[in-house]
Amino acid sequence: MSTQVQRRDYVAPPPPLDEGYWVALLNEGEFAEPAPTDLFDEPTEADYGSGVDAVADNAAPIVQRSDWDDIAHIMESDTAIALTIIGYNRGGLLVEWRSLRGFVPASQLIDFPAVASTIHRRNHLANRVGQQLDLRVIELNEDQNRLIFSERAAQAEPGERADLLTRLRPSDVVSGQVTNICDFGAFVDLGGVEGLIHISELSWGRVGHPADILQRGEWVTVHVLDVNPLAGRIALSLKRMHPDPWETVGQRYQIGEMVEGMITNVVDFGAFARIEEGLEGLIHVSELAEGHFLHPRNVVCEGQHICARILSIDGHARRLGLSLRALT
Repeated sequence: MSTQVQRRDYVAPPPPLDEGYWVALLNEGEFAEPAPTDLFDEPTEADYGSGVDAVADNAAPIVQRSDWDDIAHIMESDTAIALTIIGYNRGGLLVEWRSLRGFVPASQLIDFPAVASTIHRRNHLANRVGQQLDLRVIELNEDQNRLIFSERAAQAEPGERADLLTRLRPSDVVSGQVTNICDFGAFVDLGGVEGLIHISELSWGRVGHPADILQRGEWVTVHVLDVNPLAGRIALSLKRMHPDPWETVGQRYQIGEMVEGMITNVVDFGAFARIEEGLEGLIHVSELAEGHFLHPRNVVCEGQHICARILSIDGHARRLGLSLRALT
């Protein structure tokens, strides 16, 4: 969808950022591996404030009250500004604007490498020190000493992010880039505004972790579930780009039919087998094998390919009963 906007005298202020995004960064950081130095400790609330510099050795200037007013005006006008990187920490880059120190999360950088190595990511951030970036303020909280910038948001025209929130409607289909992945879902940049794909909206099947489905930096096409312009929140869905397999399961399968599948999870009461994407059935412990065995893991294991017979189908309840014993 086009991101072009009509020119107007009044430029709407940018939408507030979903606090869940920062919670994800604070709880999980930008890196999965333990850091080799103190510079890359887990980010804390202070890392996102304007008075912290984990690398630069110059003392932070005395904060001027008028600078908060001026940067707030810049945020309201949705203007991009060029700032020099003065340092870095585990979560991203540190910049300075007048007497204020700001933070640029790594996931808000355009070309930040999507690699798992902590050392490579640290080196990439360290090499940015001294460079200049075009940035846009995406969050400002004077009371919490928090000033957050984004290079991604600076790519949009002034007012485009607010315009995007106004134009988007539920059921729209949009494309964007995955900027961050956490336990509860994935964030997607739609053009200066980030939407959230909750883990429950990633697939019609079970999802162990969003990282099993998406990777940071990946481009995806998603379905818009809900838009809240006032809160600046966009709910997205990846699974709704495909039909729900449970809606037609009764038409495509019959009781007694033999199907092939793969064991996805083994629990005390049986095992789950996926017979197609988004469609899993349960093999109850009583239907795994003849005789006695200590645990279902003594019969099957995750990743094992099996043939099973369908015992029951309930598309409305999203349940499918399978049996290995019934094969004979």
